[in-house]
Amino acid sequence: MSAQAPAAPMARPRPPFAPYHKGDRNLFLLLVCLTWLGILVGFGWDIVVHVTQHKLAYPLIVHIHAAVFVGWMVLLTTQVLLIRARKPAVHKRLGLGMAGLAAIMVPLGLYASWVSERGYHGTPDFDASFYIVPIGGMLAFAVLIAAGFLLRADSAAHKRLMLLSTIFLSAAGFSRWWGFMVGNALGTGFWAFFTDLNVGPNLIILILGGYDLVTRGRLHPAFVWGAAWLVVIEFAEAWLYFNPTWQALALKIAGY
Repeated sequence: MSAQAPAAPMARPRPPFAPYHKGDRNLFLLLVCLTWLGILVGFGWDIVVHVTQHKLAYPLIVHIHAAVFVGWMVLLTTQVLLIRARKPAVHKRLGLGMAGLAAIMVPLGLYASWVSERGYHGTPDFDASFYIVPIGGMLAFAVLIAAGFLLRADSAAHKRLMLLSTIFLSAAGFSRWWGFMVGNALGTGFWAFFTDLNVGPNLIILILGGYDLVTRGRLHPAFVWGAAWLVVIEFAEAWLYFNPTWQALALKIAGY
């Protein structure tokens, strides 16, 4: 009789994604700070240009939108600091208030963008097609925030989704910061628009993904589908911006 071949060794089950690593405390705070940097530098520069060029004053709704968004950033930063201070009970209570604020931010952001764009009608800055960007941004934010709240019992998924949603909204700040440099380097067109708008937040997102690969050896599923959702939105925004059908529809949305 022939000897029976030895059984192949069974593959070890893949260990679950570690919900916590000692570096998380500093990494998540760093990513929030980078998001703050993009927003403050970008919009700070935008305000300087706006004032020095004597452009039209921002409508009241834009100031309200800015205040609410800054409030969101303050609360998100507070949430990160509460976890660093090991105060999860306070973190959870504050999270309920953030859920209500997020529900306000979506329609407020859309309306503020609509009013702001209409104000530029008749000037070289009028660009109704750009309205696809706040639509895409609010859609991306709403989906990720909803998922983040639904998965709040899973701390690893929750904090990545909450962070991804906010990082994506920083695109406008980064674009105001270096948009002219992208334009000078790439000119106009799909890839210039895509890069100008998305390179800032995408770099922060890549830092988060790289960190997970280094500390856990793999990406968290919530990060994978959350980042994939953002990439879909980014390409859709850029494609629709140059699409003639959307351009005509955007004019009608603007009321012209």
